[in-house]
Amino acid sequence: MSNAIDTTATRTIDILHIGGPTVRFRYGNLTWLTDPTFDEPGDYPGGVTLHKLTGPAVPVTEIGQIDVVLLSHDQHADNLDDSGRALLPSAGHVLSTPGAAERIEGVAGLENWATTQIGDVTVTGVPALHGPEGCEPVTGIVTGFILQSPGLPTVYVSGDNAAVDRVEQIVARIGRIDLAILNVGAANPGRFGDSDVTLNGRTAVEAAAALGDALIIPVHAEGWAHFSEPLDYLARNFQYAGRAAQLRIPVAGETFTVSV
Repeated sequence: MSNAIDTTATRTIDILHIGGPTVRFRYGNLTWLTDPTFDEPGDYPGGVTLHKLTGPAVPVTEIGQIDVVLLSHDQHADNLDDSGRALLPSAGHVLSTPGAAERIEGVAGLENWATTQIGDVTVTGVPALHGPEGCEPVTGIVTGFILQSPGLPTVYVSGDNAAVDRVEQIVARIGRIDLAILNVGAANPGRFGDSDVTLNGRTAVEAAAALGDALIIPVHAEGWAHFSEPLDYLARNFQYAGRAAQLRIPVAGETFTVSV
């Protein structure tokens, strides 16, 4: 009998898209959750009123124990709604921006390129820009995340990033990325005219090119009125660019396994 270690299982990741930016996945023997949003449809007044159109595919009562929440930012209800905010204290760790750490008890803030260790996983905070250059006074500071662990694929969680050059900076510094969860949908609540505040069909393809042959999981393209491009438009753009095989569009509420 061979004593060689079979590493096949370590290269697979179970992913569940709950809706919007909210994804649960297993990595490094931990359960991770991105940008918790579990409210039913409704309106969220603010500088711009956001309209939620679709509830979660899995209710918060069925989500199970979460070891780590990756919160790109806390200022907008489509990334952290009331039910998501109520979930945070029950998570083992919550990582976000330094500003979120000041506003929410129990949140650990990561500056760009700062790292923290959770179990065997190193988490790095990486740049993200929630709109055009100079948007931060309006949209606030946001962050993405890189997950790395020995023997495991490198995972990039973009958060609400609209800037391809931030993706290029991340690849230049981190190196190979195997799996990228990208917030797409050309979100546009009207704060910057025709400039989107998340990746659109064109810029998502450019981001995918910067990421090389990383598997792309697009999320946050539906369920809110301010998203202006459906996923079938995104898929056509990837097809026309010769990158259809790089794209894996999840079905909300269905757990699937990717091998990377």
